[in-house]
Amino acid sequence: MLRRLLLSASRSERMQGVATGTRFTRAIVDRFVAGEHVSDAVGVAADIVASGRVATIDRLGEAVTDSQQAAAARDAYLELLDALTANGLTEGCEVSLKLSSVGQLLADDGEETAFRHAMAICERAQEYGTTVTLDMEDHTTTDSTLSILERLRGHVPSVGVAVQAYLYRTESDCENLAVEGSRVRLCKGAYDESESVAYQSGKEIDLSFVRCLKTLMREESYPMVASHDPRILEIAQALAIHNDRPKGSYELQMLLGVRPEEQQRLADEGERVRVYIPYGEDWYEYMVRRMAEKPGNLGLFLKSMTSKK
Repeated sequence: MLRRLLLSASRSERMQGVATGTRFTRAIVDRFVAGEHVSDAVGVAADIVASGRVATIDRLGEAVTDSQQAAAARDAYLELLDALTANGLTEGCEVSLKLSSVGQLLADDGEETAFRHAMAICERAQEYGTTVTLDMEDHTTTDSTLSILERLRGHVPSVGVAVQAYLYRTESDCENLAVEGSRVRLCKGAYDESESVAYQSGKEIDLSFVRCLKTLMREESYPMVASHDPRILEIAQALAIHNDRPKGSYELQMLLGVRPEEQQRLADEGERVRVYIPYGEDWYEYMVRRMAEKPGNLGLFLKSMTSKK
């Protein structure tokens, strides 16, 4: 119930106004979001790479319905890739891309527009020696995202994709995606999906996650395990051993600001740990979804919004 309320709040303009208009919220935002500018993201990424971890950077913003905004998002990603290259970070940093930010939802030729913009970003990334992973959004975009992925991989085979364990379809999607060289990020899912398309209980989602992970670890794909759950991480490591996978043939992914000491411990033990670094002005919806994924963070977030000090 709390998760559903939080997801509803993530779409509330009134709540967004309260949060973004409260300067004390910044203390919490700064923990989970690199900042509003490319330079902020690059600075945080440099620290992550220096620590022995790697990074993926996401420019916040989605559901663009204006062609000029979609082109601006494309250009922002190209600027980000240029900055990573100029700072010598492309070996340790990739970028994460929501297709709806580059036009997927446009009324006219949205999928084609998203493909063109994504292709420009993927080609620039390939030129610079890094990669792009497509984020997955709500279930209505899944078929379109996978279709664009297939087209992109025809030109840039290294393009990765996220899949969400809470969707019923994801086990089948993992079977189809688990081919040699296929980079697949498995996460639980952070959108408000109905019972008709998605598991609702945490236990069901966890069981689906493990079933999907077994497929990805068993086949020739490159699994990217996006979870902070200690049990899931232990299972991932056990499955890697069971399938004779050396460290580096898969990776563990965690969000900026979440369990940083555990991130470092795992990296120090030789695991490839990638930190998801978001940046940009559109941080509100991202933050509330993080609260929904881990409601224990809610108290800290609300305290920052209501503090008088």
